[in-house]
Amino acid sequence: MQRARCYLLGERAVVLELEPPVSLGSQQRIWGLSARLKGRPEVIEVVPGMNNITVMLSEPQSTALDAIEWLQLWWEKSEALELETREVEIPVIYGGTAGPDLEEVARHSGLTPQQVVAAHAAAAYVVYFIGFQPGFPYLGGLDERLHTPRRAEPRVAVPAGSVGIGGSQTGVYPFTAPGGWQLIGRTDLNLFDPQHEPPAFLRPGDSVRFVPQKGGIC
Repeated sequence: MQRARCYLLGERAVVLELEPPVSLGSQQRIWGLSARLKGRPEVIEVVPGMNNITVMLSEPQSTALDAIEWLQLWWEKSEALELETREVEIPVIYGGTAGPDLEEVARHSGLTPQQVVAAHAAAAYVVYFIGFQPGFPYLGGLDERLHTPRRAEPRVAVPAGSVGIGGSQTGVYPFTAPGGWQLIGRTDLNLFDPQHEPPAFLRPGDSVRFVPQKGGIC
């Protein structure tokens, strides 16, 4: 079983964090544990993350230390939860001004820019969780050849819709924001609309494919 450690976070939360690697199986167990914790009287909020889960406690002064013990125990007894899957396609223009770091990813991987695009678009990704920004999907399933370190100097403003690679992850920026991921393309798809319910276009468990569009490097 994948090892986990529990620790207090601030005054009101306890965190369970798994050792690497990140896998769909462990993420499904995190989803299962999150579902089990919701609605319990000692819990006011559950935030599943990538290889971790944060639990906000209703009475931390009296339950925090016990929470470390029962969270560890419940993890050991947790079961995988397979969420409802939707198949979603995201149109992307790769390279050029839409993907200024495509050449860098190609150099790091030893591939041509066209091969990077082909490999990135060939994978079927799974949304592990939504975080960092409202609607920002962290996607599992990136081809190992495309794993690329984040930029040494983050950009002050990454344009909304940018598709990036950060280490072993790929994702899409819903809003313009600072960021250090390698940008390989951009989509016009709106990933967050507060007028919709739910406002996030993607949700955990979704299956995602990127579709290269004309005007980029294909």
